[in-house]
Amino acid sequence: MVVRKEDLHHLVDQLPEQAQNTAFDFLQYLVARSDRQLTWDEIDQLEPDDEPLSEDALRQLNSDSGYVSGEEAKREFRLPIDLP
Repeated sequence: MVVRKEDLHHLVDQLPEQAQNTAFDFLQYLVARSDRQLTWDEIDQLEPDDEPLSEDALRQLNSDSGYVSGEEAKREFRLPIDLP
């Protein structure tokens, strides 16, 4: 179904001001969400992220708590596939 821009404008014009702000935010979200997703090859070509990890992120990364192996997850969730 094709929606004419004039129909969208007419609907927005009928909204109270606060609802227009909400509609604007939602339209911005839809535009951002519709941006084309990068392929893995395109991601591979990007410059590396050189932003250092926060202390909290480093602590979580180096912690063994909460780690579940693929075999444990397969058993716990009764998965029919092998996980790494």
